[in-house]
This record gives sequence, structure tokens and C-alpha cells, in this order.
Amino acid sequence: MIRERLYQQEEETLSPFAMLCKNTRGREIPIEESEIRTEYMRDRDRIVHCKSFRRLKDKTQVFINPAGSHYRTRLTHTLEVSQISRTIARALMLNEDLTEAIALGHDLGHTPFGHAGERAIAHFLKNCSEAQGMTFSHNVQSLRIVEKLENGKGLNLTFEVRDGILNHKKNMKPCTLEGMAVNFADRIAYLNHDIDDALRAHIIRQEDLPRECIKILGDTHSRRINTMILDIVEQSMDRDHLAMSREVGEATDLLRNFMFEEVYVESAAKLEEKKVQDVIDLLFSYYMKHPDEIPAADRRRMEEDGRIVCIMDYIAGMTDKFAVMKFQELFVPHSWTML
Repeated sequence: MIRERLYQQEEETLSPFAMLCKNTRGREIPIEESEIRTEYMRDRDRIVHCKSFRRLKDKTQVFINPAGSHYRTRLTHTLEVSQISRTIARALMLNEDLTEAIALGHDLGHTPFGHAGERAIAHFLKNCSEAQGMTFSHNVQSLRIVEKLENGKGLNLTFEVRDGILNHKKNMKPCTLEGMAVNFADRIAYLNHDIDDALRAHIIRQEDLPRECIKILGDTHSRRINTMILDIVEQSMDRDHLAMSREVGEATDLLRNFMFEEVYVESAAKLEEKKVQDVIDLLFSYYMKHPDEIPAADRRRMEEDGRIVCIMDYIAGMTDKFAVMKFQELFVPHSWTML
């Protein structure tokens, strides 16, 4: 079978530290193997074809509802993470199919309005007596989507893909080097494309970027990404873990701190985020009183998971546009015309 040839090719060409598909810990529900695809290829395809993946095109990356089509969305961010992580995986002879599947699924659980929406949901749950200590994090929600919510039963992905999706945030440790490649690629992608978007929006200028970072990482978008990737490859070749050098790592952290100070907090483009908490709070409050208005597919889990969890799933799954539309429908007075 073609599948067996692919497994043999992995065994002959990949690093001893790569995750071979034949060694997967498998799926929670066993299924018949494909004749022409490995299990990680099938996971990638399941993610690309799911509704949660398509909704990423209308979810905020950093700037809420920007004017123009050239700013990143959560979907384009995901594609950039996939490209960077696959470059790292190929250079280190890791499993590209596993890497790509993790990358494409890592942000499925992101909320409307980006991290502002994530913080707003977490804040509501913290102050809601019915939530009983619940919290919210997009990586945990991403795992919940692929394990349970998508298609009403989850995507039944392999263990290694689910582990990488859950552990893609900084300082988390996925069980595979492929998951670690996505972990690094996520930071490389968002830091550099957010700089690019902030420059386009005239929030920062090229000369504002810290000189010590530019000296080490490079003075253009592509040079910075190339420097970070090359450094990871050089520091990680033939090793059982991935790492950055101290010099590049410190320059990357300094650049990240600069972005928090100048872009991510209180910049002109972030002013609209102050409205996000009110939108999320009002949507939660409304559906707490009218749970019957949640779509039937989401209500089916109410007896098992509880009302607040189902409402959280529904709101977290909204796109920016849909959340705004529901807010206007529920809370903005409509014009009235006599018949």
C-alpha cells in the first residue's frame, strides 16, 4: 500500500527524534487506516475541512475590524504559523505532516475579537457564580473543539496532534519536537506579522524598533523571521529538544516587550477593545436568561455540560461579525414602521 511506503519513507529519512506516524498513540476511537494517507495527513485534512477552521477568517488577530484587506486575521496567522513550523520541521528532518496538523489546529478555539475576547470571557466566568471557578484559555478551547464540539462529536484526532494543539503556548512542553516547532513558530509568526501590521497602520515607525533587536535579528520582516528560524535550526540539530540561542532569544523577548508597550496595550488601534467586555458580558447575560435561543446543536450538550459551558462554547465560537450582529440584534433598537 502507498501508506506503508510513506511509513517506510519516514523511517528511512526522518531524524531519530522525529515522531513517526507508525508509532502514534492513536485515536480515542480507532478507525480503519487509509490506503494512501498517514494518520497525521488525515488529521490535517480533517482540520482544514472543519467549520471552526473556516471561521478563523473572520476572527481578529490583533486589530479589530481594520480598514483594508492586508491586515492579518486569525486564519492568515494560522497559515503563517504552518509555513514557519514546516520550514523548521523540514530542516530538522521532523515529521512535516504532524507539524502541519498541529499548526493548522492550534488556534481553532480562539474567540471573537482576539485576545481581548479571550480575556473578556475569562473575566465573565471569574465573576459568575454559576461558573464555579471555571476559566477560559483559547488553547484549552481548541482542544475541546477537536475532541468534542466540532460536528457534535469532535474530529477524533491522534494523540500527538491533540497534545500539540493544547501545548502550543510559550513555556508549555508538547510531547513531540513537532509540537515544539509549532510552539516556536507561533511566536515567530505573531511577533513579526504584528510588527508588519503596526507599521502599515502607522502605529509605530521602523525607526521605533529597538536598535539592539534590529542589530541581531535584522531590519526587515523577512530577515527577522529568517534569523529566528536559522537560529532554532542551528541550536536544535541532532538534539532531543528545540531551542533558541541566548542572544536571539533575548532579542526576541525584547522585541516582544516593545510590542506590548507600543502596540498590544493602549495603542490607537486597540481602543475599540474597551468595548469588547461589554459586548461579551451582555451576550452572556442574555443567553443565561434565554438558553433556548442557543442553536439546537449547542443545546444538546446542556444536560451533560451545564448551561454556562454551552453558552461559553457558543459565544467563543462566534466570529467578530456574528458577535456584533447578535449584539445589534439583541440590544440596539431597530426602526419601526407602521403596517
